[in-house]
Amino acid sequence: MTTYFVSRHPGAHDWAAGEGIVVDQMIDHLDPAVIAPGDRVIGSLPVNLAAAVCERGGCYLHLSIDLPAALRGRELTAEQMRDCTARIEEYRVSRIPDTQHTAQ
Repeated sequence: MTTYFVSRHPGAHDWAAGEGIVVDQMIDHLDPAVIAPGDRVIGSLPVNLAAAVCERGGCYLHLSIDLPAALRGRELTAEQMRDCTARIEEYRVSRIPDTQHTAQ
């Protein structure tokens, strides 16, 4: 089993280390093809990638943060992430096959 932390943000890496989160690989981007059953993926992934992790038997742990509008689009420090109640929350995501939705 491998634990991946997916983020390109140095503040998120510092936050994880400060929280004692143990990971095997810190990566900027995830290729879902590398996920094996039992792997854990921590990050803020788009829903389609989170679903791919779950479909491959991995566990998706979302890096959630209560981000005020004033901080959106900025690089955050580990301290700012703590101030915004950063936390890890497990999600099970699945794609619903054969749905046909059209934009109107």
